[in-house]
Amino acid sequence: MSNHLRNGALLAAMAVAGVASLAAAPASAQALDERFWLEGSAYFPGIETKINVSRPGQPGTDIDAESDLGMEDTDTLPAIYGGWRFSPRWIVTGEFYALDREASKSLERTIEFDGTTYPIGVSLDSKIASNVYRATIGYSFIHNDRSELGASLGLHATDFTLELEGEAQVGPAVRQVVARRRDFLAPMPTIGVYGTYEITPKVILNGRVDFLSLEVDEYGGGITNAQASVSYRFTRMFSAGVAYRYVAYDLQVEKTDYNADIDYNFSGPSVFARVSF
Repeated sequence: MSNHLRNGALLAAMAVAGVASLAAAPASAQALDERFWLEGSAYFPGIETKINVSRPGQPGTDIDAESDLGMEDTDTLPAIYGGWRFSPRWIVTGEFYALDREASKSLERTIEFDGTTYPIGVSLDSKIASNVYRATIGYSFIHNDRSELGASLGLHATDFTLELEGEAQVGPAVRQVVARRRDFLAPMPTIGVYGTYEITPKVILNGRVDFLSLEVDEYGGGITNAQASVSYRFTRMFSAGVAYRYVAYDLQVEKTDYNADIDYNFSGPSVFARVSF
């Protein structure tokens, strides 16, 4: 497991442990009785991206997207999150968010990408896009009027696009514009823990973490997705809050015609509004 994944797992474990330490509190105040909820958020992460795409017999360069390609290392991500409590202890959740960046930069070193050589000094256009889909089903071992603690199984699927375009070396003295693009959907099953605690009927703490490290068919590596939040309930149906989120991928893709390694990490604060009923 990479240092990013270890750090994220530690952060998440601390967040959930903090909620769990409160979960044994005596039942009182308002119940955790949301049946359906829908949440919209704006996420402001710092981003680190390293990629390597190679072909058999043609090793690729370890590319730092922010340094080598000129990608922005911060962004604003909209996200949608929803859930359904179909029994007091069983919960289904789903989430979607996307990160799409493009850049253009004169290369400061030669890059090998997907069997193509982009020499130092050429202007290279690049795109890295990801659509993230997350779904879980959870069971709450503790569920009372003020607290909840449970475990979940889920699927974290990411639809990646990696694309470079610019003048490539095709012979000793010949260059021509060459575009290389790889698209793939990487499904990663996860296990997780989550917890909620009502400090007061209006102030709510929440923590969760999904993680796993394994190989599934053509995909391998690990993922950590962790979040800790505090929200304020203005009415029974409406609340808003702030959160801190950490997401780390260490992904390997092994196809017959190419291999890809992606180390993709983002973390930072978010603000959200939630409607429940």
